Amino acid sequence: MTKFRAVFHVVTLWLLGLGLAWAQANSIEAFNVTQQGGKVVVRIQTKLPLAAVPPNFTVASPARLAIDFANTANALGRASQDIGEGELRSMNLVQGAEKTRLVLNLRRSVSHEMAVEGNTLVVTLSAAAVAPIASSGAPPSFPEGKGSTKHAIRDIDFRRGRTGEARVIIDLADADTGIDLRQQGQNLVVEFVKTSLPDNLRRRLDVVDFATPVQTINTFQQGENVRMVIEPKGNFEHNAYQTDTQFVVEVRPVAADTSARATQKGRYTGEKLSLNFQNVEVRAVLNVIADFTDLNVITSDTVTGSITLRLKDVPWDQALEIILQTRGLDSRRSGNVIWIAPRDELATREKIALEAQQQIVELEQTRTESFQMNYQKASEVQKLLGDKTQPILSKRGSAVVDARTNTLFVQDTPSKLEEVRKLLAKIDVPVRQVMIEARIVEAADTFSKNLGARLGMHDFSGNNKVLGKDGARYTVGGSLTDTGGHAGSVQGTPQAATGVFLPDSLSVNLPSSGLNTLNPGVFSFILFNKAATRFLNLEVSALEADGKGKIVSSPRVLTADQVEALIEQGTEIPYQQASSSGATTVAFRKANLSLKVKPQITPDGNIIMTLDVNKDSPGATTPAGVQISTKHVKTEVLVENGGTVVIGGIFEQTDRTDITRIPVLGELPYVGFLFRNQAQQSARTELLVFITPRIVNERLTVR
Repeated sequence: MTKFRAVFHVVTLWLLGLGLAWAQANSIEAFNVTQQGGKVVVRIQTKLPLAAVPPNFTVASPARLAIDFANTANALGRASQDIGEGELRSMNLVQGAEKTRLVLNLRRSVSHEMAVEGNTLVVTLSAAAVAPIASSGAPPSFPEGKGSTKHAIRDIDFRRGRTGEARVIIDLADADTGIDLRQQGQNLVVEFVKTSLPDNLRRRLDVVDFATPVQTINTFQQGENVRMVIEPKGNFEHNAYQTDTQFVVEVRPVAADTSARATQKGRYTGEKLSLNFQNVEVRAVLNVIADFTDLNVITSDTVTGSITLRLKDVPWDQALEIILQTRGLDSRRSGNVIWIAPRDELATREKIALEAQQQIVELEQTRTESFQMNYQKASEVQKLLGDKTQPILSKRGSAVVDARTNTLFVQDTPSKLEEVRKLLAKIDVPVRQVMIEARIVEAADTFSKNLGARLGMHDFSGNNKVLGKDGARYTVGGSLTDTGGHAGSVQGTPQAATGVFLPDSLSVNLPSSGLNTLNPGVFSFILFNKAATRFLNLEVSALEADGKGKIVSSPRVLTADQVEALIEQGTEIPYQQASSSGATTVAFRKANLSLKVKPQITPDGNIIMTLDVNKDSPGATTPAGVQISTKHVKTEVLVENGGTVVIGGIFEQTDRTDITRIPVLGELPYVGFLFRNQAQQSARTELLVFITPRIVNERLTVR
């Protein structure tokens, strides 16, 4: 039994050596290309039959297909060949120590099929696929613009494509306009450098009805540049291109992807490749990626094990991350060198490096450097650097201030001084300024009408007789006491009862009152008898007043960004005020027109303002003092640069009708106006407050 086992091992080793020698003796003998039915068929003939389809992968840009033949030599006698058949341009054959790689250079990305027929590998390249539209993974490159040239936008148009994509078309005055396209959150921001925008194009386009991902397009002037903000909705991808003077931004919808891969969208920017390996060493796969990317890969000796994977059209950086995560590895990149090792090993090395760096910082010699502050106060910067909760300087660092020259002296290590220098370069900048103008418009429309009448009878015949309280009749013009002893009732003596008459005076006295310190107009009508002894007087008075007025107050103030400003004008009204001791003192109450505002400039060029607008004026004088008419609004509002918004308004309307009349007589038709007084009043007042902020041009100079 022992002898049989020994013979078996000898035979096994002999067969294994024979097979290894047979495998290493394989080579590529022939390479042929033909076209069949619009497809390109490539036949690679080897000396010995292939056990299976060799590993291969594809590259999207530049389009190519790579096939690796293990333990195979190049027996063609050439390393490259120009073909020019269909989508196949040429081929390259590179022989290495353990494999030979055949690279098929294509005109564009195409699908392929591989099959083994004895000692021939048949590769079939199908018809050309449609080239994919450039996605938003990498920003497009456009002209930077000439610094001394002023550009302009001539027109802005919007169109909907056949597949629901949105196309924003900008017509430029010249093709050298500098363009910067970036994505801020969900929005796309297009910046046209040193470009002017006509007034008719400064608008906000609402394109919701076109059923595209784009909802609105807002175009406005931002200093010397023109900014366009495109607001899409949902999942989308964008593409931008320029043809001569026409710049196009295309936004197309993307179907929602709920898989885990959707969360990785936008992270990977490498060229796409395809990998198909069965139980291959991790180090060999990493070597394939290194050859594909032309990067220097350093693999630690502790990286071992095998992996089986099949990836198709995957960015190489994503494929590398998948391999590293599968085997518990991690990578560190420095320039074009990638170092790959187990996570624990990398973490340990980084910890040791950080501890050594910390020791160097603690032992490093300190230096002193001066910083001249131009726009910031050195004392404020000193507080920022010396903040205990958020320290910027090291434990050995310090900062002192020379208030006379506004200079900051910082003592710290060279690395910390470099950080301080970068920090001061960002904060020691001129503050942007805002001009805020308010318009307070007060409009009044009043109308008043008064109508009255006076009616009476006069008798100069001497027969004026009235009836006393005791039933006796008296003649007007006598004493103040009648015969019945009723004092003050009538004047006169008893006479024969010949009739009762009205007294010699006006019986109806309801005249209209004046308006605006003016007396009403009067129309008089008198009737008298032939002897001119009896008169009937009719007097009609009427007056109308119509008034319209408008008061416009326009305070304006210039202030820096996030700095509160106040401007006011008016009077101070004195009044008596009692103190705690009982004595009276004179205090003053302001009746002013004032504007208090604190602006904040947003990154997109809009302005947020905290506003307090007050319009007070002295009113009527009362026994307690002078009344103050107050109009006040306090709010916070967001306004675009140069825009005008109404932040508040009050509308008041008053209608009043007063009628004074004699009962019954004043209600008679036609003649009832003779026995009543009628006054009508109608007043309408309106108050509107407008605000217009403008960002002051930073290049504005005072002459």
